[in-house]
Amino acid sequence: MQIPSDRHAYPAHWEADVVLRDGGTARIRPITVDDAEHLVSFYEQVSDESKYYRFFAPYPRLSAKDVHRFTHHDFVDRVGLAATVGGEFIATVRYDRIDADGRPATGPADEAEVAFLVQDAHQGRGVASALLEHIAAVARERGIRRFAAEVLPANSRMIKVFTDAGYTQKRSFEDGVVRLEFDLEPTDRSLAVQRAREQRAEARSVHRLLAPGSVAVVGVGRAPGGVGRSVLDNLRNAGFTGRLHAVNTAFAGDLKDIDGVPAHRSVREIDGPVDLAVVAVSAERVPEVVAECGEHGVQGLVVLSAGYAESGPEGRERQRALVRQARTYGMRIVGPNAFGIVNTSPGVRLNASLAPEMPRPGRIGMFAQSGAIGIALLARLHRRGGGVTGVTGGSSAPSAPNTSNPSDATGVSGVSTFVSAGNRADVSGNDVLQYWYDDPDTDVALMYLETIGNPRKFTRLARRTAAVKPLVVVQGARHGGTPTGHAVRSTRLPHATVSALLRQAGVIRVDTITELVDAGLLLARQPLPAGPRVAILGNSESLGLLTYDACLAEGLRPLPPLDLTTGASAADFHAALSRALADPACDAVVVTAIPAVGEGASADAALAEALRSATGEAPAKPVLVVHVELGGLAEALSAAAGTGPQPSRTAHAPHTVSEPPTASGPRTASAPPGVPAPLAGSRLIPAYPAAERAVRALAEAVRYAQWRRESAEPGRVPEYDDIDEKGAARLITRLLSDGQGRTLDPDRTCDLLAAYGIHVHRALPAPTPDAAAEAARTLGYPVALKATAPHLRHRADLGGVRLDLADEAQLRHAYTELTELFGGPGELRPVVQGMAPRGVDTVVRAVLDPAAGAVLSFGLAGAASQLLGDTAHRLVPVTDRDASSLVRAIRTAPLLFGWRGSAPVDTPALEELMLRLSRLVDDHPEVVAVALEPVVVAPHGAAVLGATVRLAPPPARDDLGPRTLPVY
Repeated sequence: MQIPSDRHAYPAHWEADVVLRDGGTARIRPITVDDAEHLVSFYEQVSDESKYYRFFAPYPRLSAKDVHRFTHHDFVDRVGLAATVGGEFIATVRYDRIDADGRPATGPADEAEVAFLVQDAHQGRGVASALLEHIAAVARERGIRRFAAEVLPANSRMIKVFTDAGYTQKRSFEDGVVRLEFDLEPTDRSLAVQRAREQRAEARSVHRLLAPGSVAVVGVGRAPGGVGRSVLDNLRNAGFTGRLHAVNTAFAGDLKDIDGVPAHRSVREIDGPVDLAVVAVSAERVPEVVAECGEHGVQGLVVLSAGYAESGPEGRERQRALVRQARTYGMRIVGPNAFGIVNTSPGVRLNASLAPEMPRPGRIGMFAQSGAIGIALLARLHRRGGGVTGVTGGSSAPSAPNTSNPSDATGVSGVSTFVSAGNRADVSGNDVLQYWYDDPDTDVALMYLETIGNPRKFTRLARRTAAVKPLVVVQGARHGGTPTGHAVRSTRLPHATVSALLRQAGVIRVDTITELVDAGLLLARQPLPAGPRVAILGNSESLGLLTYDACLAEGLRPLPPLDLTTGASAADFHAALSRALADPACDAVVVTAIPAVGEGASADAALAEALRSATGEAPAKPVLVVHVELGGLAEALSAAAGTGPQPSRTAHAPHTVSEPPTASGPRTASAPPGVPAPLAGSRLIPAYPAAERAVRALAEAVRYAQWRRESAEPGRVPEYDDIDEKGAARLITRLLSDGQGRTLDPDRTCDLLAAYGIHVHRALPAPTPDAAAEAARTLGYPVALKATAPHLRHRADLGGVRLDLADEAQLRHAYTELTELFGGPGELRPVVQGMAPRGVDTVVRAVLDPAAGAVLSFGLAGAASQLLGDTAHRLVPVTDRDASSLVRAIRTAPLLFGWRGSAPVDTPALEELMLRLSRLVDDHPEVVAVALEPVVVAPHGAAVLGATVRLAPPPARDDLGPRTLPVY
C-alpha cells in the first residue's frame, strides 16, 4: 500500500502500464516514502558513468539525505516517477518547480527542472521517452507549462530524448552544460512522435508473440488428448522452427521428453530462454505459472485457460489480477480464454492454437475475438481458397508442388498471421493493427470484433492502416450487448453510427462472416477497381441479368450484359474477356459461367485457363467469376486453393501458375485452342456461387478504392477570422464554475454559438395573445407562431406551427387556433419568430461520446427521416471534404440539389455551418451536445431557427495523454 507524502494524497491515476521500444512492458508509478530500499537498490545497479551524467560529478552512493529528498514528494511542486519491472526500479524521473531565478518555488510559477536516471541494462529500450511523456502530463496537470533540463554535452542519449520529443525548444550552452528549455503544450509534431513510438512499440510487442524463438507449452498431458497436449502436437506438426518445451508439474522425474519434445516439471527447469509460453492449466494454477514465466524471463503468454471474465464477477477480478501480474514482469497476454495464434511464415511456422492443421501460408491477416468464429473463418477461407488458375488438364491428379519455388509455398489468399484473442484482456485488435500496418507479409486484414475497447484509437489506427492495405471488419454482438468476457467502456452511439464512422476511417464494413471472406479473397487476389463501371459477360443470359440487377442495387454502373450463349468455347470466353479488359469504359469485369451439359473436367480446366490467360494480359482491372456449381467447374475454379491445410511432402496438391514448367517439376496443361500460352505470375481469380455475393464484394472494393483516392487529399479544417475562441472559453468557464453540467438557456445558447459565427433566429416567448403581438412588432412581420412543448417541438406535421403570419389579425387568429387545438399557453409554450427564407429543413447535431469522441451528424428534419434512420455522421474535427461528403451521404440528399425541378439550395452555406459547429466542439470539449433544429437551407443562405447546447466537464481523453496500456 502506498503511503501519502507531504501534502497531497497518492495520485493513483498517474499509475500506468506502457509498452517499451523492444515490445516489453513496464509500469510507471509515483515514487513514495515506501520506496527507499527500491531506490537504493536501483542506484547501486547504475554505472559510474551514468551517475556522473546525472550529478555532473562522481557520486558512488546516495546519502540518507538524498534518499529522503528523492522519496518525499508533495505531488505538486516536487514529483518523482519510477518505471518498474518485476517490482524493481529500472528508471526514475523527477521534477522540481522553480522560479525565474532557478530557485525552488510553488505555484503560480509554471517552470520546473527535470532530470532522469535509467539503469544501464535498460538503456535503449525507450524508457526515458515514455517517462518524459508521463512526467510532462503530470506537470501540465499541476499547472507547469515549461521544463528546463541541464545535460552534459557527452550525454548524447539524454539530449536526444529531449530533442526528439517534438516539443517547442530553446537550447543554450553555458559553463560546459547544455541547457534545454521546452514548452509542454502538445504540438502536432509531439503527438506524431508519440504515436510513431506507440506504433513501433506495440507492433514489436505483437511480433514477439508471433515470432518466438522458443515456446513452452504449460499443461501438457502425459497421454494424447487434452488442450495442452493438442497444442503441443499442433506446434510439432506445423514444423515450428524454434525450440519446443513441454511443461507439467505432474511429469515423473525421469521423464525426458514427450514425443521427442523435452519435458520439464517447471518453466524454471528449462535451460535457455523461453520467448512464449502457452498456458493450458486450470485458472486456479495460472498465477503460479505466470510467476514462473516472469522469473524465467518469458516475453509473452497465450492463455487458453477459461474461468475468467466470461464466468462472472469473480472471474473478472481474476482476469484483472492476471493482467496486473503479467505486466509486472513485462509480459503481454493473448487471452485468457483464447483459441491461440498462428504465424505461417516459413521462418517461423507457429501454430500455437487449437486448430489441428496449419493454414496454408498467404497474405491475409486474421483477428477474431471469438474462438468459434476464428474456426469458422479458417474453415471458410479453406473452402473458398480457390480461384481460376492454370491447372492440369484432364481428370488426372495434379502433381505435388515444387517446394523449391517460394511462390508455391505462399498463395495470396492464404493466411499470414491469425490471432484469436478470447477475452482480450491485454492484446487487442488495436495491437494487431499496429503490427499489420507495416508487416510486409500481410496485404489484407480481416477482423471479427464483438467489442471495440477504444473506438477513438481504433478509428485512428484503422484510417492509417486502410491507407496502405484493405481492412475488412464484421462486428458481432451488435444488438445483444457486450459479451460477458469483455470488460470495455460502452458507447452511447447506435451501431449504425459506429458503422458509419468506421467507413469514414476507410474500414470495409460487412455484416456476415461469409461477406468478410468474400471481400477478403477479392482484395487479396485482384487490383482495386478504378471506378464503378462493370462489364458482364458469360454463357447464361439469366445469370448475366441477375448480375446486372445486383450491380444496380449496389450502386455500381453495369454495362449491358454480353451473352456468349451456352455454346461458347473457352476461346470465346478468352476473346470476350480480353475485349472487356481492353475497353477504357470498363473498370471491372464479372464473368458468369454455367458448365455445358456432358462436358467433363477437361472443359472446366480449359475455361479456367482461358480466363486466367486473359487476365494476365490486362492485370490492372479486377475480374470475378460467378459460377453454377455443376460438373467439375467448381473443382477447376478452386484447384489452386491457397488456404487449405498445408499438405505433406508426399500428398498430392494443386499448384499455382506462378510456377514455371520444368523438366522434373509440375507441368501445366496446354492452352486450349485459340488461347495464348499461360503468363507467369498470373493472378488468382475469385469465384462466387451467387451473383449477389460477387457483386457485393466488388461494390465494397469500389467504395474502398474511392476512399483511398479521396484520402490521398484529406481536406483541411478551415480557419474563420470571426471566430472568438477565447471569448467562448471565458463564457464556458463562467457557466461551468460550479462544476455541474447544464443545458443552456436560449440567450446563453445564442451567445456561445455567435462566438463561432452561428447565428440563431430570435424566438420571443408569447404567453398571451398580447405578448405575441408585441413580439411580432419587435421582430417585424411576417412571423411564425410555434408551440415549443416537448411533444410538439420540431413536429410541424402535428400542426403546432403557423407560418407566414402577415399581420396582427392573422397572428391572433393563429394563436386562438393553437390553444383551442392543443391546450392552454402554459402547456404549449408558444413563441414568435421572424420568418426565414423558404428552403429545405435540416438538422445538424454534435455529440461528445466518452468512448468514440465527438461526432457530427446531419439529416433532413421530419419524422420520415428519423423513422428511416437517414442520418450521416463524421468524426470531429470535420474537414471541408468531410462536410461536402456528409451533405451528400444521406439517401434524401437529392432534395438539396434540385430534385424533380425544385430549386437547388445553398449547400456551401450548410457546409460552412457544419464546419463552424465542428470547430466549436473540437476547441471546447466541455460542449458535450449541440442540436441545431431546424436549419432551413434556402437557395441563398442557411438559417438556424432552433438550437440547444449542453455543457459539462469533459471526459478524459486517453488519445492525447501519454502512451498507456488500457486497464479493463
